[in-house]
Amino acid sequence: MVNMEEVNQTVLVIDPDAVTRRYLDTALQTSGYNVLLAASALEGLNMAWQNLPNVIVVDPVLPDLQAVDLISRLRQDHRTAKVPCIALSSRDLHDQIPLHTSAGFNEYLVKSKQAVPQLLELIPRLLKEQSKKGKLLVVFLSAKGGLGTSSLCANIAMCVGKERPDDRLALVDLVLPIGSIANIVGYAEQMNLATVTALTDEGMVSYLSENLPKLPEWYFNLLVGSPDPESTSQLQIGRVNAVVTTLQNIYDFVFIDLGRSLSCISLPIIQRADVIVFILGTDIGTIKLTQIVWGYLKTKGVDSKRIYTILNRAIGLEGLTKAEAEQILGVEIRATVPHMEGNFTLANNRHEPIASKFPNDTSTIILKQIAQQISGPVSL
Repeated sequence: MVNMEEVNQTVLVIDPDAVTRRYLDTALQTSGYNVLLAASALEGLNMAWQNLPNVIVVDPVLPDLQAVDLISRLRQDHRTAKVPCIALSSRDLHDQIPLHTSAGFNEYLVKSKQAVPQLLELIPRLLKEQSKKGKLLVVFLSAKGGLGTSSLCANIAMCVGKERPDDRLALVDLVLPIGSIANIVGYAEQMNLATVTALTDEGMVSYLSENLPKLPEWYFNLLVGSPDPESTSQLQIGRVNAVVTTLQNIYDFVFIDLGRSLSCISLPIIQRADVIVFILGTDIGTIKLTQIVWGYLKTKGVDSKRIYTILNRAIGLEGLTKAEAEQILGVEIRATVPHMEGNFTLANNRHEPIASKFPNDTSTIILKQIAQQISGPVSL
């Protein structure tokens, strides 16, 4: 999973007492957290939904709303439904603990000399627990173009989304300079990666949480790539990380298509990804290029346990065997997509998922297996 120390975490403090807010602000910032402060429940709700904090700390005694009503609103909104919430009470009312935890608070602390150390110990634990509850950042990349990376990214994401109707899945096209997913899924949208990075923080959160286009037949929300080089030139590179982080806070699964891009933009995303899907071709040149890329990523701290390699024979039957490719690459190939003759291209040209167009094909079975292996078993 994502190393929580690599990502700046934001804590929202909702407390009517100004002294407490300042004290917690100092303690949390000293520990490396970004901090948001609210003096009332309604102010806190607005901040939570606009800024998507990673943790919310609340004094249950609020002037404008009961704590159980506040937590109910937070849990009923998908933007904050899974955000860890801690009650930090100014009153030592132990009989209220079951009421608040059953309403949706993860933990209940009482303000005391030990409260801040307890809080600073509790927050990383809750973040670590949350990171294990199904949220995944999955990136797809290849060492060269023409290997079907974007198509496999879209089709595997579709299989995950279809099998997990209760989870939210977003797919981001980060192929530069021109995105490729939109042409595969048959979607035209004026908003794209470049225009989203130009939004204010509030506008970005609002768009990604409320207005990111949903493709019902593909079972995911899509942020398309730049439609042309001119649009790409307007991309605010420093905001790409904010886009990815915001999506991770909102969605259960975030799939990112990087294509063959290995750059200052994509490397930080690859380093924080939970699963790195390498798409391989069957020719020896592609395997050797992939070996070079993989060797570089190892020097950047990428663990082989996060690598998931796919040999894509759909684009060509001839070439190296799986065993030969593994010997050169030095990494186990986890799956092989079988040759599909012209069906792979046909599905793309018709903007249809392979699993929908060819439901009984062996390739569909393989894609579903890959999706399950990447995302984990479906919760029953």
